[in-house]
Amino acid sequence: MLDAVRGFNRFYTRRINVLGERLLDSPFSLAEMRVLFELAHREAPTATDLARDLGLDAGYLSRILRRFEARGYLRRTPSADDRRHRLLRLGAKGRAAFAPLEARARADAGAMIGRLAPPDQQQLVTAMDTITRLLDPPASDAPAFVLRDHRPGDMGWVIQRHGELYAREWGYSAAFEALVARICADFVDHFDPSGEHCWMAERAGVPVGSVFVVRKSKTVAKLRMLIVDPSARGLGVGGRLVDQCIRFARAAGYRTLTLWTHSQLDAARRIYRRAGFHLVRQAPTRSFGRDLVDETWELRLAPPRS
Repeated sequence: MLDAVRGFNRFYTRRINVLGERLLDSPFSLAEMRVLFELAHREAPTATDLARDLGLDAGYLSRILRRFEARGYLRRTPSADDRRHRLLRLGAKGRAAFAPLEARARADAGAMIGRLAPPDQQQLVTAMDTITRLLDPPASDAPAFVLRDHRPGDMGWVIQRHGELYAREWGYSAAFEALVARICADFVDHFDPSGEHCWMAERAGVPVGSVFVVRKSKTVAKLRMLIVDPSARGLGVGGRLVDQCIRFARAAGYRTLTLWTHSQLDAARRIYRRAGFHLVRQAPTRSFGRDLVDETWELRLAPPRS
């Protein structure tokens, strides 16, 4: 087992080209590049913060910071909370030096995974997440996932995961993926933030779920496209996403939240039932290459408490 771990370490360090004296053909070592990355992506850390979080010797880190300061990359300002501490910030020259290296690193990572098919890319990311969680488990009070608003690129994930998972797990045809694509396009084209919303669930920075609220009428909203990636099932992602929809719909003044699903989607139906939805209509249908039973569920919304 130890040989397997060490073999993987040798393979991956070679694969991502970190064995050279300088990284990405830059003047920086791997350690210097990592410190630059932290300075570019954090809001004014202290040297103590960096040494602790990166596992660097304080003296070694101090020498790196002095070199950055000598090049005009780094500014130090006293902390308002404790004048003994100095807050570290990259100046304009430091950000200008880092920006092309960040772009190169992203391009190299994209090229590495770009040769893989989308399902293989997702499998790779899931495996990386598994390694991270096993070797560096989160603190007991750390959230297993976070919810955020949608942003550019998310609709592609929603479409791809719906198409892939429903084909693999339920045998749906490509017509289902096409339907999801149309719904996503309509959402983006006609997005009204006063009465519509999309939430993305993320785990370790990777999307693992989504859900939408869209307007059906002045008093009725629709919950659409709830999905949870297999890598995050059992964590309560689906329930949290549905709760967000209910709170939003109630605050937006809707009287009813409705949804459409199929009878075989037992996990989703349990979430809806626990949230207070009631099955109001069923009808057999032939859709997406399958004999299915359409279901409509509804939740009557009480007005928000003042």
